[in-house]
Parts: sequence; structure tokens; C-alpha cells
Amino acid sequence: MPLTNHLKSETQKPGLLVLFEDGKQIKTEPVSLENTDGTTKIGTIHCRLSKQTYIENVHKLLAHIKRGDIYEINYCIEFFSDDAILNPQQVFKKLNSLTEAPFAQLLKAGDNYIICASPERFLQKKGDILISQPMKGTARRSADAAEDLKIKATLKNNLKEQTENVMALDVARNDLSQVAQKGSVVVDELFGVHTFKNVHQMVSTVSCKLKEDTGFDDILKATFPAASMTGAPKIKAIELIKKYELSPRSIYSGALGFIEANGDFDLCVVIRTIIYNEKLNRLSFHVGSAITAQCDPEEEWKECLLKAETIFTSLGVSINDVVFPGQ
Repeated sequence: MPLTNHLKSETQKPGLLVLFEDGKQIKTEPVSLENTDGTTKIGTIHCRLSKQTYIENVHKLLAHIKRGDIYEINYCIEFFSDDAILNPQQVFKKLNSLTEAPFAQLLKAGDNYIICASPERFLQKKGDILISQPMKGTARRSADAAEDLKIKATLKNNLKEQTENVMALDVARNDLSQVAQKGSVVVDELFGVHTFKNVHQMVSTVSCKLKEDTGFDDILKATFPAASMTGAPKIKAIELIKKYELSPRSIYSGALGFIEANGDFDLCVVIRTIIYNEKLNRLSFHVGSAITAQCDPEEEWKECLLKAETIFTSLGVSINDVVFPGQ
């Protein structure tokens, strides 16, 4: 299924707009895109950990994989500023112009602006059909058409990326099986490469037919958090995420979307997203990658920076402006 369902403020469809953080429902409100007055001043952006600490932690996670505690884990790092003044509309428009993400949305929840450019669908329900589209595998785009096609083909045939993707897919299959009619869980697309304005992404699609009388809470309990943001086995991966990540994810890696009056819904995974607290003048965003036995910690660090690059650009900064611990 193509990822073309835009959730932009100017084209909202009827329904309740909600955000899920740690499985808790938070009502949000859309933000008008008309107010672009005011200057955005980012202040100093920090990374929560140094490259050396990141690589050391990945090696510790690889030791867990070698022992058989887990097979895959999504490991994330945080970038933040505690002296930022943002015009959320300006930043959203810039970020959206750079990504044209399927689930782009500018929202507010309390004092927090959620500047979202997520490309990943978590769950979609239409009638009694539920689908999930875990996304694992990222490659840069090239302005040269021939090179871009080569990069796309390389991603599609990359064994390491396929391994990461299929592990997330298996977790999603297991999650859906808890609410599915027997024998109805099917893989609709395996290792599909979806092209976005700024990156190529490997996406697989799994669907099922829901058991009768399965409610929204039942579905959320079985599937949240998203398979691509946890690991395998899921419970152990979540335990290790809490141990090795140096800051709570909070809204990041939650879910965001619409619930219709008839019970249908469409939720994305909260990634590629800036959280800005206007009361505290604090902005934060996370990026991460999948750690498996085949991974190279150095390359995983580069993947994190690749995912952060577009957000840096939307904020008018670069990786060279970031302060890392020890600097």
C-alpha cells in the first residue's frame, strides 16, 4: 500500500485527532499554518551522548544479541536545545517542503508543539481489516537520476537491511495475530522500497482480518509501541531501550492520527519529529536505527546523522553546530 495519506492541517478529514505516548491517549489540536510571524532562534543544540559513548553502547547491545537476549533493537539518541525560540509554523513548512512526508502534521498538546514529518504508518483500520507497515532500512537520495536508482536497488537487495526489516515485520505479525481471525495474517508486501523526497525507505506491509468485537483499546494493547521502534523479542528490547538510552522518548516513537466516528483510524509512528515546548523554550528530537548482529556501529551512527540531517536543515543549523558531550 503506497504511503500517500497526508494528514496535513489544511486538508484534515473529520475525526478525533489523538496522540499516544506510552499507550496513553492525549487529545491534540491542529495549529493554523497562517501565523508565520516571529523569528526562530535555535540557541545551542546538544547531542545527548558522544559518538564514542554511542558506539560503546551499541557494542553492549551487540553483546546482548550474541547472548541471545534479543535479535534486534531500535536504539535512539536525542538532540535538544534548552534556549530555543521557534515559530512552529515556519519550521513545519520548511521541514515539510524538505520531506513531503505522508504523515506531516503540525499539532499542539498542552505547551508542546509537535512538528511531525513522519513517513511511517503504524496502523490503519478500515472496516474489519487492520494493516501495519513497519519501516526499516534507510538510504540517501541523489540528485543524479541514474545514481538514485542505483542507491534504491542497493537498498532493496541489502541483506543487512532486509534482516532488520523482516525482524520488525515478524514482531508486527505477532502483534496483529493477537487480534486477528485465525489464519488471516498475511504479508502483503515484503521489502518494498518507497521513495520520499529526501530518502529511500524499506517498507513491508502486513494485514489481518480482525476478530469480532475487537475494540480500539484491544488493538492498541496488542500492538503498541510500534514494532519498528522496539525490537525482538519486544518486551526484552523495551527493557534494554530504557537501560541504554540516556533520555526518555516521551512523545517520540508514540503514535499519532485520526479516529473516525465509525471506528476506522489511521495512525503514524512519531518519528522525524520535533517537539517544541514554548513554555520552557526547549526543543527536542530523536533519531535511531536498528541494531542487529550484522550491524557496524560506525555505520549506525552515520544512519542516525542522515536521519537528523533534514531536521537540522529545517532549523537552519548543521551537524557542525551541534555540541557533543566533552566538547
